[in-house]
Amino acid sequence: MRPAEAIGRAIDRFYIGPVAAVVPRQTFRYAACGGLTYGLFDPACYFLVYNYIIAHRFVGLGFAVLSPHIAALALTFPLTFFVGFWLNRHVAFRQSPLRTRTQLFRYALSVGGSVVLTYAGLKFFVELCGIWPTPAKILTTCMTTVYSYLAAKYFTFRHARE
Repeated sequence: MRPAEAIGRAIDRFYIGPVAAVVPRQTFRYAACGGLTYGLFDPACYFLVYNYIIAHRFVGLGFAVLSPHIAALALTFPLTFFVGFWLNRHVAFRQSPLRTRTQLFRYALSVGGSVVLTYAGLKFFVELCGIWPTPAKILTTCMTTVYSYLAAKYFTFRHARE
């Protein structure tokens, strides 16, 4: 059994009763993939990078200086990007007729919007509200969830069957 099939079956075990009555399977799988990627994987990576790799220090790039929370975002982004794309393509929206490179390009565009929202959220919560970076990252991720789902369903993986 392929990993995507195993993940899909594991997710479907929780698609029961009242949830199945009101939430389409594709939406449920998308939420589960997002929960895995952005609820567990991303915050854990962000925490490790921020605390142990960046170690709360500013990062000089020669042409700019990144604050620690933005540098951690820049380092965790590629990992989260590819994990999220793979899960969405192979688990949540696996029946999309669009070619992989078309999906990847569209996914990059929609994620670009999420990055802008996340950047603005981190700047707002950390620098204006004084919230610690890891909880601020979790809050900004929650804010982008609705946008991300709509972009995936109606743009990136459009016409995907359940």
